[in-house]
Amino acid sequence: MSFTFSSLSQGNPRGILSMLGAILLFVSNDALIKLSSQHASFAQAVFLRGLMVTALAFILVLTQGHGRKLAILLQPKVLLRSSADLGATAFYVLALFHMPLGNLTSISMASPLLMTAVAAILLREQVGWRRWCAVGIGFCGVLLIVQPASEGFNSWSLLAIGCMFCVMLRDLTTRFIGAALPATLLVLGSCLIIMLVAGLLMLFEGWRAISLHGVLLLAGSAFCLVGGYMLSVDCMRHGELSVISPFRYTALVWSLLFGYLIWNEVPNLVAAIGIAIVLASGLYLIHRERIRVREAGATGK
Repeated sequence: MSFTFSSLSQGNPRGILSMLGAILLFVSNDALIKLSSQHASFAQAVFLRGLMVTALAFILVLTQGHGRKLAILLQPKVLLRSSADLGATAFYVLALFHMPLGNLTSISMASPLLMTAVAAILLREQVGWRRWCAVGIGFCGVLLIVQPASEGFNSWSLLAIGCMFCVMLRDLTTRFIGAALPATLLVLGSCLIIMLVAGLLMLFEGWRAISLHGVLLLAGSAFCLVGGYMLSVDCMRHGELSVISPFRYTALVWSLLFGYLIWNEVPNLVAAIGIAIVLASGLYLIHRERIRVREAGATGK
């Protein structure tokens, strides 16, 4: 079988490459925003990055010809999704300022486990005992990462769990919105509300002088975030979900590597075991979903 570089520009190979690129950019965004905490307050960092991301998202909306659809952003479902994204961003960035990057990323990787449980309870989706076991074991892994009973318990990790619930609400709302609404408009709606709320918070926090280095960190964060959004959309358009989903977990590798190289962060043994459990549970859920889809196709359901 011959191999050509053009074969990487279509189908699953392109989807995988886009997913890998998106994950690297998202984790790079996390690292840059964490570094910016030395130069800017929480609200200031979120506002300045939000300002840049909103401008980039607005340009994308206009270039795609969706400028006349901006009124859609005021629809109740879209506002609910944007509000959930606001909560997820606020919880995540606050936690990111105060806890190791690898631990935070690992907890966020448990979001598919929560979504599986919610889909079974609220959406009446069929979830077999194997997937329920994976969900339960995965949440045990989250507890090992958080370590609520230990002396070194970081209370900021509770915000990471709050972020996980907000992500679940955002993804659930996205399902009800449907695929007809352009993804760039949804991104713009989230960016706008995050920027506006962060701007209001700055009225109480006050403005803090920020160096050029801090501005460059936030600008890099904004570009990584928008680039990650674009590649994540591209991977969904060109790859099969069951094939590309496992590569989402490369975020754990990058976050642990960045955490070690930049902040000398190394998870303790208990947290490392928890990270491995969350990773294994997530990958097993993807494996079971692939089997379920294959069986449904064989029976014609």
